[in-house]
Amino acid sequence: MKYITGIHALNLACELETPGDWHTSALKWENISTKESDDSIWGNYGIECNRTIPFLSPAPKYNIANHIRALLDLIEEGNFAVAQGMNKDYICNDSYNEEIFDKVFLLRQSKIWNDINKFMEREYLMQWVNYIRRKENG
Repeated sequence: MKYITGIHALNLACELETPGDWHTSALKWENISTKESDDSIWGNYGIECNRTIPFLSPAPKYNIANHIRALLDLIEEGNFAVAQGMNKDYICNDSYNEEIFDKVFLLRQSKIWNDINKFMEREYLMQWVNYIRRKENG
């Protein structure tokens, strides 16, 4: 399934209790970031279907990543500059931490795992470190 993700999805409201980003007017909406969910380790996780983008006309229906999925896609790409602020700016809800950690941990075979791990440690500090310790110690 083709879906909108990345910074564009972060700037659209989603069904989660998260604020996302707030720079909607600064984005170039004629060049929306899209991906194919069949190519992803997460499949259709976190994709909200048949949504509209209020300020695009005409307003066809789109599949759009929720804020967590958009950030996961950015992390997988190694686009940490855009994902920076994930915890305190875009998600702002600790109730999603374990879910996020489980999804990020699926990337442990990635070539950029060390960078991903460092990014998550900067964002989540000891919460991430303790999660990794639990996973490694079974």
